[in-house]
Amino acid sequence: MPPRLPKYYPGSPVPPERELARSYGTSRTTVRQALAELVIEGRLLRMQGKGTFVAKPKVAQVLELASYTEGMRAHGLHPQTKVLEIGYVTADEQLAALLGIRAGGRAVRVHRLRLADGEPMSIDTSHLPARRFPSLRKQLQRHLSLYETLRAAYGIQLAEAEETIETVLADPHDARLLEVDPGLPLLLLSRHAFDITGEPVEWAQSWYRGDRYKFVTRLRR
Repeated sequence: MPPRLPKYYPGSPVPPERELARSYGTSRTTVRQALAELVIEGRLLRMQGKGTFVAKPKVAQVLELASYTEGMRAHGLHPQTKVLEIGYVTADEQLAALLGIRAGGRAVRVHRLRLADGEPMSIDTSHLPARRFPSLRKQLQRHLSLYETLRAAYGIQLAEAEETIETVLADPHDARLLEVDPGLPLLLLSRHAFDITGEPVEWAQSWYRGDRYKFVTRLRR
């Protein structure tokens, strides 16, 4: 009769390959392949320098024009944001067209790391017209989210956005920030947001951990 194997809960560490091979009566090569497949499926998570863990349930994020802070609170999670960098960039023709400014004009670039209950979840990079949002760096220190800042400090009400979602692989830099292995599938969401007058407000790209996120939408005919 095979030995009774322990039940592993989300967040619990996975035993070493040698121990698993002994428990299941198989080779370490087979165990290694099985673990790799489970990581790809999102059932296990490898964390650099820490080991392999049972993956936590994915956050089912509804596709809607809401802030990260609102989305995490809706799931009962405590949202946190670390501002990695805020500065000005010179808009090339493509970015200028997205923001409704002249090519060569200035845009504010906000680069942030998003966390939930202390766990890194996504990396966000937002671009906004600099002239329209003076002192944005100072205003962001007073509010919990960018969208709250736009509403409270500048009277901007977002009305609609166009979004695209694609899959990319984590490069070494993003993997280090998200505390995952390089090559982990990420969900790249690109958002072009507009206010109630139809003026462009933001061009943003967010790299979400594929092991912790899934997006949900409702289709009607």
